[in-house]
Amino acid sequence: MKAMHVASLLAALVAAPLAADEQHTERRNFVACPIVRDTASVPCWLAEYDGELYFLTLQTDVSSPVTPPWLGHRVLVEGTALRERARICGGVVLEPVVLSVLPELDAACNTDVLPAEDRYNLTFEPPRPPGPSAGRLAFAGAAAPPPPAEPPRGFTLRYDFDGLIVFRHAGELTSILDAAHARKARSVAITGHRGSVLLSDGATLVEKPAMARRRAEQLADLLRGAGLVDVDYRVRWEDEAGAADGDDDAALRRVTVELDP
Repeated sequence: MKAMHVASLLAALVAAPLAADEQHTERRNFVACPIVRDTASVPCWLAEYDGELYFLTLQTDVSSPVTPPWLGHRVLVEGTALRERARICGGVVLEPVVLSVLPELDAACNTDVLPAEDRYNLTFEPPRPPGPSAGRLAFAGAAAPPPPAEPPRGFTLRYDFDGLIVFRHAGELTSILDAAHARKARSVAITGHRGSVLLSDGATLVEKPAMARRRAEQLADLLRGAGLVDVDYRVRWEDEAGAADGDDDAALRRVTVELDP
């Protein structure tokens, strides 16, 4: 399923007439074991923190803007709780929300799937038929957004914690390629960054030291592999992790791309 379909579905679920500044909001950054609740249509993912249950996302295709967690792994949750919004699947809505699956297996994350209950059933059809997704990789099958009148020169890709390129980046990578060809770019400057996250309990998580370099080099390799070869690549990275303040720490995990800098 295309990412924009999932984004529209999630937006419809949490839409409410209250303006953001009229709602009681609070930042929540925490690591927890995910919980999946069954419904008559599509499963919900939840997580518990400090005695409260939070709605994370739906069980959707891997190209969704919000990648579902994995059972057996903890997940880093970064989001803003909107308590005036109607709960989804019994959980407080987080919007926006960024989820990063931590790669290490955790035996504590073995909660059984919660059974479906009528009060939690969602009133729409499943976002895609049952079964595995088509599994497109990087550029394959990517649906880029409509090109602007003037092809952009700069791009920013954001990443999961300790993460590299995933399925949802497909459209962004295609946009970079299209802009480079449209501009007949002669050089591409790629800069990788790594970040940290200030958790709600006061602890700080810092990404692995090599992440900035790995992100920058991977992106350059993907662009070359997609045929962007007649350009001068300037690949660099910032080894120092960006300082977290607990607000939008996910923005620290990024790669910037500039055409003909």
